[in-house]
Amino acid sequence: MEVWLWTVIGSMAVIIIVLIIKVRSQQRAIHDISSDFAERLMTDTNTLIDTASHDKYIRQLAIEINRQLRKLREQRHRFEQGDLELKNAVTNISHDLRTPLTAIWGYLDLLEEEELSAPVSGYVEMIRNRAELLSQLTEELFRYSVILAEGKELAKEPVVLNAVLEESVAAFYAVLTERGITPEIRMPKKKIVRVLDRSALSRVFSNLLNNALKYSDGDLEIVLSENGEMEFANQASGLDEVQVGKLFDRFYTVEAARTSTGLGLSIAKTLVEQMSGSITAQYERERLKIRVYFPEEGTE
Repeated sequence: MEVWLWTVIGSMAVIIIVLIIKVRSQQRAIHDISSDFAERLMTDTNTLIDTASHDKYIRQLAIEINRQLRKLREQRHRFEQGDLELKNAVTNISHDLRTPLTAIWGYLDLLEEEELSAPVSGYVEMIRNRAELLSQLTEELFRYSVILAEGKELAKEPVVLNAVLEESVAAFYAVLTERGITPEIRMPKKKIVRVLDRSALSRVFSNLLNNALKYSDGDLEIVLSENGEMEFANQASGLDEVQVGKLFDRFYTVEAARTSTGLGLSIAKTLVEQMSGSITAQYERERLKIRVYFPEEGTE
């Protein structure tokens, strides 16, 4: 009786050990597949996932993941190709528009040298205003194509955020007050220094201030924190959460801002990310808050 009992116990122990070994082997195989999958997602490679496991379910899992990886790779290539074509189209369009616009400005100058009746002078002024708007939009398209140019690197240097922010607000102060917007600025006395591209940072601030001009109900609050975070906040009853969620999308324009290409905040986002920062938008109780954050080097 004891021999039989010990035989059963021994058999069960062997079975348990075999099961433990199999489970551990499957765990290692799944861990390897998971690591390989994460690596394939982060790199553009044609290498597929392989597994040393002989378990048919594990091998089937690897086969299915490889199938999805092939689909994902095809979609990525199509996206990259489409994105490149879009960049080239934007560059070409912006260049092509500059030539006829130059001619229009020339003819307008010639017309204004002539003796014109009051109605004709009014029409010429209207044409000049529309041409000015078209020039601004074309220039925005051109700057966007330059920013997205392959291989373009920003020239980074120590920059005092307080100073650049003050300069940007000062440059916009007149046009802000014309729109009935008196900016309220709060920043620490301590100089907040980050290694950034100064011109790119100025461009980011300009686009954010332009955004306030488009959507503000009459207020603008700008806060710079000691940790390098900046917040641009204003009442914007003309927006909603869905629209705010799309503000950083290329070529997206809100109904109230048809005179824009929809590239301002997209350019700001691109530049901020090129400088290793982050930019987000939040809409709460009809108040739009855009936050820009530049961490200190080594704290990301």
